[in-house]
Parts: sequence; C-alpha cells; structure tokens
Amino acid sequence: MGIKEIELAITQLTPEELSQFTAWFEEFQARTWDKQIEKDIEAGRLDKLIKEAEENFKAGRCKPL
Repeated sequence: MGIKEIELAITQLTPEELSQFTAWFEEFQARTWDKQIEKDIEAGRLDKLIKEAEENFKAGRCKPL
C-alpha cells in the first residue's frame, strides 16, 4: 500500500474512526521518537549536548520550567 492509498483510506474514515486513528498515530509517533532518541544516546550522538546542558546547569545558567 502506498501513500496515496493510505491518504485516500484516511479521508474515508468516519469521525469516530479518524479520532481513533489519530490517537493511535500520535502514540506510534511518540514510540518511534523514543526509540530514535535511545539509539542516538547509545551511539553517543547526544554526548556533546548533554555535557553542555550539565555545564550550564552547574554554572547556574538554567531557569526553572
């Protein structure tokens, strides 16, 4: 199934089905993002950013959220 077929199928969903699909897709994207972040951390791709954040925190350059 290609993108065009998926798009067409989505346009034919009922409002309830679209809501269910949207909830599922948002969760799917979140899981996919989490997996990518984990891979990036394991590969050391975020080491520089983590070190920089830790240095800024220790130096008091961070504000509470």
